[in-house]
Amino acid sequence: MNILIYPAPQLRQKAKAVKEIKESFYERTQEMLNLMYEAKGIGLAANQVGWMERVLVKDETGERTGERVFINPVILHQEGETLEEEGCLSLPGVFGKVIRSEKVVVAAYTLNGERLEIKAEDLSARVWQHEIDHLNGTLIIDKMTPASRLANSKRLKELEQAFREETSRVRTR
Repeated sequence: MNILIYPAPQLRQKAKAVKEIKESFYERTQEMLNLMYEAKGIGLAANQVGWMERVLVKDETGERTGERVFINPVILHQEGETLEEEGCLSLPGVFGKVIRSEKVVVAAYTLNGERLEIKAEDLSARVWQHEIDHLNGTLIIDKMTPASRLANSKRLKELEQAFREETSRVRTR
């Protein structure tokens, strides 16, 4: 399992709802958490690793003290607005200002099938919105301010070129 890098097509696909929590989820989500920590991230959506189901892991501490796994997360309520800089593990070297809701209420299931309703604000709310966007095939570059998008255009072209080169190298093996 690896973190997919933009413009990998899976990053633009909408993940499917989980109908049944399978035994394999425990191992896969642990692998996702390990990848997230190795990459110094605080959230990771399943489609960022090519797993096309509505699963995400997060830990705003980044220190294995608040790690959680959520299944079929959905935002029930949003309020307020804040503009902050965001980065993304699938867009290395890309950072930009993104408008998000200041507070959210999210419903999701645990690996044990328990339904939770979580109120989040500030960084936690931002992580929820970022990761749920991933599950919907939306990236931060889709939500960046025009100035941030322009500032990152060179880096995006570099990532696209690297992806094309890697894809052609894989095809010729």
